[in-house]
Amino acid sequence: MNIPMNFAPTWKRLWWVAGLLFVLAGAARAQDVDATAMIRGGLEVIQMIDAGNTGELWDGAAPGAKKRVTRPDFIRQVTQARTPLGIPQQRTWVAVNRQAVNNEDPDLAGQYVSIEYETRFANRTSGNARELISFHLDRDGTWRFSGYVVR
Repeated sequence: MNIPMNFAPTWKRLWWVAGLLFVLAGAARAQDVDATAMIRGGLEVIQMIDAGNTGELWDGAAPGAKKRVTRPDFIRQVTQARTPLGIPQQRTWVAVNRQAVNNEDPDLAGQYVSIEYETRFANRTSGNARELISFHLDRDGTWRFSGYVVR
């Protein structure tokens, strides 16, 4: 019997987040971003969103992301954006971008990598949507989830 991820014990969800961080840790050096690892990590993030595990995703997010949005607001915003679209039917990565950001707040400054996916959703009749996943290289050298947008 398959148990949906959102009903799995909390420790299993924590292992899921820890596994995501482990995958991304291999691409931690800012000068040597492993695009394949970032694409795989981005897909894992989207799969967590698909499974309704947005709260757990926020729990493992970069400190800067947590400063910008509270956990309840993040869950609400992602749910409001995704629910009307329906189930994802096909997803393909289309771009990986890297950006350096200057900011007085060390939790917001630094290296970012964004992965863009083109996704066909069941309820979207006007073509494909674009999902953008962002990661921030934290001061401890770990890439952590920092943002999700669907348009």
